[in-house]
Amino acid sequence: MKPIISVENVSFSYKINEKTKVSVLKNISFSILPGEYVAIIGHNGSGKSTLSKHLNGILTPDDGDVWVRGYNTREQTKKREIRRTVGTVFQHPDNQIVATIVEEDVAFGLENIGVPREEMKKRVDEALETVNMLPFRLRPPHHLSGGQKQRVAIAGVLAMKPDCIVFDEATSMLDSFGRKEVLQVMREMNNAGMTIVTVTHHMSEAAEADRIIVIEDGQIVMDGPPREIFQHKQELEELQLEVPAISQLAGLINRQLNDFSKDLIKESEFIAEVEKFAKGVRKEVG
Repeated sequence: MKPIISVENVSFSYKINEKTKVSVLKNISFSILPGEYVAIIGHNGSGKSTLSKHLNGILTPDDGDVWVRGYNTREQTKKREIRRTVGTVFQHPDNQIVATIVEEDVAFGLENIGVPREEMKKRVDEALETVNMLPFRLRPPHHLSGGQKQRVAIAGVLAMKPDCIVFDEATSMLDSFGRKEVLQVMREMNNAGMTIVTVTHHMSEAAEADRIIVIEDGQIVMDGPPREIFQHKQELEELQLEVPAISQLAGLINRQLNDFSKDLIKESEFIAEVEKFAKGVRKEVG
């Protein structure tokens, strides 16, 4: 299977002034396959958001190359194809919402690329239904909650029919309920075949992915399944990162009850383990 995105020996620096540059990415290489759900994590300043902006050509490398479905992001004439393939949902949904009615906002990008009206209506309906916002189609976006606004922003990207969506800290401004809403949409889209890349500092969000890439000082220091990554608790702490709260709680319980699994990373796993443990206790008492 060919990668949907290939990052090859990418380095990048921000220019402060004529004489000063700050190196942010340093010789990074990795690939993302179609249908993967990848989380990119790292503490503030590690380079993860800068890396995400390279995945659809918002930024281009100083050295190295980023390939999207065979197109090099350096090719200015291919930017439209690249951004149709890889869409981005940003941190602040208000920055992506441009219309005064939800369905008009979702249609905005389609109008810009000249999609016929009947096809546009179909795509808007499908996108809003995917993110569970169809009943809100005629609402003003400013009347919506943060989580609902972010779902509208996702619908706007979905309507463009990309193969991959990059979520650049897209849940960081949301409360726990709004974050849960957006994560559910992300998982449902991935289950339907969409490639998902999420840049986050929430470890519980990273635990939902199938693969985690850990960035430190502009370099990849870990890359693997969440359960494997979160085994390296000491290394993560040294990188100013933590394992998910569920993992910490499971570890504390395991110290008191050896039969309680300590290798849990998701809330659903924790609930299942508690139920399993409770059944065992009831049998012993009975």
